Amino acid sequence: MEAKTARILDGKALAQKIQSELSNRVRALQPQKRRPPGLAVLMVGDNPASAAYVRNKERACAKVGIASFGQHYPENVTQAELELAIRALNEDDRVDGILVQLPLPEHLDAIALLYQIAPDKDADGLHPVNLGRLVRGEEGLRSCTPAGVMRLLQEYQIDLKGKNAVVLGRSILVGKPMALMLLEADCTVTVAHSRSQNLESITNQADILIAAVGRTEMIAANMVKPGAVVIDVGINRVVNPDGTSRLAGDVDFDAVKTVAEFITPVPGGIGPMTVAMLLENTVSSYIEYGSN
Repeated sequence: MEAKTARILDGKALAQKIQSELSNRVRALQPQKRRPPGLAVLMVGDNPASAAYVRNKERACAKVGIASFGQHYPENVTQAELELAIRALNEDDRVDGILVQLPLPEHLDAIALLYQIAPDKDADGLHPVNLGRLVRGEEGLRSCTPAGVMRLLQEYQIDLKGKNAVVLGRSILVGKPMALMLLEADCTVTVAHSRSQNLESITNQADILIAAVGRTEMIAANMVKPGAVVIDVGINRVVNPDGTSRLAGDVDFDAVKTVAEFITPVPGGIGPMTVAMLLENTVSSYIEYGSN
């Protein structure tokens, strides 16, 4: 008898579908707006992973018809210079979305920079005003990664009402907003983290398990309830014995796919969805607040 294997939740395919929908919306709106939507990504230094992410975002923008206003600063840029740049972008009518590419060098305060971004141009959905709107269940720009997870679950018509959801990780980027979005979708939500005791017994209760801890393949098959939906938000670079490298998630994919009913791959799962939601936030700001 053939071993059962989980259905793949294909974030890459859904992200492409979203990009083509956004492209059509932008084409239809541009004549009345008399300009394309604009996204400004601020990058500091020469972190190769960050540079790759930024190139990826700019390519995705081009596909949708969003103008890129990327700004690349040297490693030794000052906090004051970046704050000034953000304030100028807040005032720039061509720019609908602003984000600061993380991580930043040690001497810079990422949170203080985030607070400088006008909430309605906060493409990453991480400004306290937007997080506050999420807590209150109000309309607003949503944090891209958890919003991407929710959209992927919706696309595959996975029923969330009354289900037990376990979120592994409590970061402000993913864990906390993720828990709030699942709560909004009528899940019973548990947030577990590195200090949680009896982690296996917690994860085994999960109908929906979301791993966002940044530890390579820590979720083993024995931690997953049979028939669960497993969402892997982790992206970790693993160096193989021969010196080549590969990307791996927080979930031991090959083992867990024999237990779960649905699973996201890494790469090709949540990564592309995060970028798609960034583009969607930019287009939403363009429609909602963008000047003609």
